[in-house]
Amino acid sequence: MEKIKIEKTAVLKDKPSLDGIPFGTYFSDHMFLMDYDEGKGWHDPRVVPFANFELSPAAVVLHYAQEIFEGMKAYRSPKGEVLLFRPTENAKRLNSSAERICIPQVPEEIFIDGLKALVELDKDWVPSVPDTSLYIRPFVIATSGQLGVHASKSYLFAIIACPVGSYYPEGLDPIRIMIEIHDVRAVRGGTGYTKCGGNYGASIRAGERAGKQGFSQVLWLDGVTRHNIEEVGSMNVMFKINGKIITPSLTGSVLPGITRKSCIELLKNWGYEVDEREFTVEELIKAAECGTLEEAWGTGTAAVVSPIGEISFDGTSHLIGGNKIGALTQRLYDTITDIQWGKTEDKYGWSVKVC
Repeated sequence: MEKIKIEKTAVLKDKPSLDGIPFGTYFSDHMFLMDYDEGKGWHDPRVVPFANFELSPAAVVLHYAQEIFEGMKAYRSPKGEVLLFRPTENAKRLNSSAERICIPQVPEEIFIDGLKALVELDKDWVPSVPDTSLYIRPFVIATSGQLGVHASKSYLFAIIACPVGSYYPEGLDPIRIMIEIHDVRAVRGGTGYTKCGGNYGASIRAGERAGKQGFSQVLWLDGVTRHNIEEVGSMNVMFKINGKIITPSLTGSVLPGITRKSCIELLKNWGYEVDEREFTVEELIKAAECGTLEEAWGTGTAAVVSPIGEISFDGTSHLIGGNKIGALTQRLYDTITDIQWGKTEDKYGWSVKVC
């Protein structure tokens, strides 16, 4: 791999207070960039001042959505260390997305080295206030300026970062979700298992509709039978029913979440039976009606674990656990966040120290 070039900004930006700043609006001083050209491969890795891109109006990404991205965080430990959480899993998932969208693979070494170089240079942007972090967005876009439905001949791999406040400034309160019965997010054979913008663009209308009715998230059903539960909003979803954990299996239309994977590993280690399978909305509603649905939660990078206190299906709502966070949901949240922020021993080797 080429040596990463470092170009420091001449003027450092002021660090913002994280109180009330909308997510993803204030970025750190630098970004990591690397180019790809057909016949040359990935080249010119560099950390440069954060700035706008110059892009052809005919760029493939703008017309045919050839792009992928990741989401991850850097955390400040009580000792002042900067930690990453399972970054190799992000690198692997980025390349799984790349394969489906016909984008050249980004070597894991380049992904990790570029990530570390950026975070180390902008380490002062990793906040130390409890429950805050530096959100990191790696992404690849197709840059060839040529119209036509085909794979690009050139790409840009970039990593940007922004400090974010606590996801739960007022406490870990359960959310209300609405089971979507009209729109479809993804289907098997499509791009549902990837992190690409098209999946999220397809989800916006249902999310807006749910928001107007007072719901925080949409719970998606599969696009063929319209009975099998898949994801909740931008998170994976899990249910505790009669003491057993049920979560939708990864059938090609569900994102293989890293927090999901971490939760499953923890749950099995704690002795819980975890059933990864097709799980119908009818089963869920029946469990809610008869009282065997004990807990439900979403999992993802931003929220880590998000308790679900109410589900609505076809106009009828059902409370879960008295609309209070369950003991197991709380334990998962506490365990993962304690590891992420370096507050407890990492028995699983998930944390990677940057500096």
